Amino acid sequence: MCRIAGIIDSSRPIDLLQNEVKGMCTIMAHGGPDDEGFYANDCDGIVMGHRRLALIDLSPKGHQPMFYHNGKLVISFNGEIYNYLLLKKELQDLGFQFKTESDTEVILASYAAWGVESFDKFKGMFAFCLYDADRRHSYLVRDPSGIKPLYFRAIENHLVFSSEVKAFAETDYIYTEHPDWKILFLAFGHLPEPYTTFSEVMMLAKGHYLTWQHQSDTFEIKNYVQQHSIKEITNYQEAKTTVQQSLYVSVKKHLLSDAKIGVFLSGGIDSSILTLLADKILAEPTELSKLNTVSINFEETAFSEKVFQDIVVQQLHGNHSEYTITPALFSKHFPAALKAMDQPSADGINSWFVNYFAKENGLKAVLSGIGADELFGGYPSFKRMGWVKQLKRLPKFILRKSLRFKKASLKRAYYLSYRNTVGEYLFLRGIFTPEEIGRLLSCSIAQIDQVLQNISISPIPNHLKDGERASWLECNLYMQNQLLKDTDTMSMQHGVEVRVPFLDQHLLGTLAAMDADLKFKGNYAKSLLIDAFTDILPRSIWDRKKMGFTFPFQHWLRKDEHFLHSIKTSENTFASTMVDDFRHGNLHWSKVIALYQVFTRFRV
Repeated sequence: MCRIAGIIDSSRPIDLLQNEVKGMCTIMAHGGPDDEGFYANDCDGIVMGHRRLALIDLSPKGHQPMFYHNGKLVISFNGEIYNYLLLKKELQDLGFQFKTESDTEVILASYAAWGVESFDKFKGMFAFCLYDADRRHSYLVRDPSGIKPLYFRAIENHLVFSSEVKAFAETDYIYTEHPDWKILFLAFGHLPEPYTTFSEVMMLAKGHYLTWQHQSDTFEIKNYVQQHSIKEITNYQEAKTTVQQSLYVSVKKHLLSDAKIGVFLSGGIDSSILTLLADKILAEPTELSKLNTVSINFEETAFSEKVFQDIVVQQLHGNHSEYTITPALFSKHFPAALKAMDQPSADGINSWFVNYFAKENGLKAVLSGIGADELFGGYPSFKRMGWVKQLKRLPKFILRKSLRFKKASLKRAYYLSYRNTVGEYLFLRGIFTPEEIGRLLSCSIAQIDQVLQNISISPIPNHLKDGERASWLECNLYMQNQLLKDTDTMSMQHGVEVRVPFLDQHLLGTLAAMDADLKFKGNYAKSLLIDAFTDILPRSIWDRKKMGFTFPFQHWLRKDEHFLHSIKTSENTFASTMVDDFRHGNLHWSKVIALYQVFTRFRV
């Protein structure tokens, strides 16, 4: 994993572009502490930069930007290609030669062999810019699950791209605040793709590539993901076996690294399965390394899962490290965690701390259980879709009267009056209600409705059953915009790569081929996943109430007057009232974090 940036602009001097790209890379140096490099081509007005976090082929040969085909192909790449060894063997059989042991060179050779069709062959997490000097085309490409971010600006005959939004401010182009970002953020708790705080900067859609044609200074964006037929699975025993085999293979691929790698072990179902599988894999005679695991605990026993972590650790053969986050340690680093946010988020603080300790442990890559809850039915939303279906049948005027209720979850029924994907999601996971947003931003509910009913978000496919609808919402909105984005931002602040085996393309295809009843109709949450691994997963890990990986934010932040006073609410009495409500325990911590983002951190 690395950080990439670049500019294509044939109307400006190349040395100015170089200076700006260097500035972009410098501000993202935390994500690539091992090396940096730049490439410039005056003919086509392109400059690309790279900050390297070395994980595969740690030698200087892995330096980027990397060249191929006599320097005619150039790439700046962020991510990992887990099937690169298979592709490399296939390319060698076709006569292609390699000078490095890196997956980066395999991308270049694949493009040389198959052109843009190669993009669908890559299995992993990636975002890259590839320049083809012969065709005079440049490509921005993002992985099918959107694990790696890739932001871009493509207006006025120029293209700017980066792994982080903050880097765009290092260029001399003019950026304006997006007029609707605060409404979107207060409703969602994040900014849904493709939106950012800048009107001119967008996120490239997952599974898509942007082609920049240097001769005409024009571009087009296309989906490169092809549909691969997979045998339908209708038998539960077959479903269990397939999940078991697919996840085992995925974990094995995700452990591929020339640097120290480990697993986050929270003590929950998902991290425990990954840990036990990884330990089994690394205990094989052919493996030279042992598993490293990292756990986080708290003095507040209500939030600690140490007893469950210990149960798993007793079965391991590797090295386990555990850390305790005290209120004093949290207060010391909390300002740095807030400052690390690239885009507004009502969450993400826990990711900063987990990766901080991974770095302390000397790890450069860690495996995370992100995706399991979304794919196997681990959230309350999976049980609420029938309720959503019933409420949506009510007339709009009745749903809009729900703002009169006192309970926030009932007030959110207002969102269902939108009759769209956004309305369903915000009913299930919305942060603030339209009435609250209006009072915080001094705008009308009609204005809020206009924004939220017209944002560019794909609709849920009509053929999906209830469980599948919940999974679609959780994967494409919550996980995509909140979990993956926060995890990437916060992990890269420490130069740590987070890998997500549950989002392996083969596993995703396997789950898509299953009947919904097999995935979501068990006697307990995530039945299929649990039943697939009962041979290694202790019953005490899964047969208990789900805790989730949360910090004692509600207790700690109420005592942090420095933080609460930093929320500049003097011009908005309603916001001030909310902060006071939080002090008295009557407001959830995520809302006060959101207020800080709007009134202080991202205030323009």
